[in-house]
Amino acid sequence: MQGGTDGLPDTKTLEGAVQERYGELAGTCCSLSCGPALELARVRPGETVVDLGCGRGRDVVNAAARVGPTGMAIGVDATPAMLERARALVPPDVANVRFLRCDLASLELPDACADVVVSNCTINHAPDKEAVYREIRRVLKPGGRFTVSDIVAREELPECVRADPRAWAACYGGAIPEGAYLAAVRRAGFPDAEVLRRSHPYEKGGVWVLSLTLQGRCA
Repeated sequence: MQGGTDGLPDTKTLEGAVQERYGELAGTCCSLSCGPALELARVRPGETVVDLGCGRGRDVVNAAARVGPTGMAIGVDATPAMLERARALVPPDVANVRFLRCDLASLELPDACADVVVSNCTINHAPDKEAVYREIRRVLKPGGRFTVSDIVAREELPECVRADPRAWAACYGGAIPEGAYLAAVRRAGFPDAEVLRRSHPYEKGGVWVLSLTLQGRCA
């Protein structure tokens, strides 16, 4: 599965499962992280940061503090309950934060608007990973960079897992092997993308996955 959708749940079913799970998680305090994407992004004052799959908004608020009043932090998510929680987290005196709801493979952002894109345990939900990274490439300024933490599979997942929308919503059904994931990133316009950190494999839902944190830069 390298960007195709053969054998996957239909789009509406997949979106429904993800919305249901994350709508419930919006009201909890459990960690939804799989890596230190924001910490390794080395965000600087004055930069514009886009967080894909911002969830409850903690990284967006932290990024806003790091970029300061001359910068901007933009959170993107597809779940209304998460965005509601994220907006409530922003202190009243913070003006450099913005949230929007849209699909990761079709970002409602202009070309070359971001210095940094970060994402944490989100792109695995997208049926077409390469399309998401093409959008990351589009919205980054020349010389801009991304740091992404995400879940990949140790080996190709069985059809029964790939076809299960609940497995996708639980952050493992959409995982693809590391080699296929990195190939999609490079095809999308990041030929020099590199893995910064890699976890040990662990079992989830009867299959073996691991987390990667990777980084790339626009030429």
